[in-house]
Amino acid sequence: MLTTTVPTAMRPPLHRTDPLIRIVTLFLLSLLTAASGFLVAPGQAHAAQAPAASAVVLAPCTSDDAAVCMIREMTPEEREQARETRMRYHGLLDEMESVAADMRASGASDEEIARKLVDMRNEAKDITRAGMSPEAVQALEARNMKKYGNPLGPTADQQFAKYGSWSAVIEAATRSSAAVDQELGLAPRGR
Repeated sequence: MLTTTVPTAMRPPLHRTDPLIRIVTLFLLSLLTAASGFLVAPGQAHAAQAPAASAVVLAPCTSDDAAVCMIREMTPEEREQARETRMRYHGLLDEMESVAADMRASGASDEEIARKLVDMRNEAKDITRAGMSPEAVQALEARNMKKYGNPLGPTADQQFAKYGSWSAVIEAATRSSAAVDQELGLAPRGR
């Protein structure tokens, strides 16, 4: 039986016995094992997948905003896409401010402007949600149905009841959620 020895320099990296490589490999494997808990949404693991004893368990989201909790569960790629979607939404809010200025210049009342802006804001939500996953849209719509009875958000009358004046409704219509913006690394609007 003939045996040959492959010189160390020609061995593939996986066959190295260097202690430093072994330590780094073990560290990376344990890190990946712990991080794998982030890849499966809570409650979606299969019964056959028992959690590893050393797996990291995510604490429940402490934010009052369901959108913030959804963002925290996103992959980096999903977060970047959400950030881009949010920036488009901010652009639509900018357009709303232009419409308000034009309406004011033409003599429209605060109530007329507020009603138009609330409708535009809800349309802007609908437009930006077109680029979201069906699950994300469903979660946002469920939140709004529970809170406002409308999948897109509050009506002008609900906003008037909340803020007490049409000018306050106008201001609120072009304001964005500071918590969501901060979670996506954007400056909040209208603060």
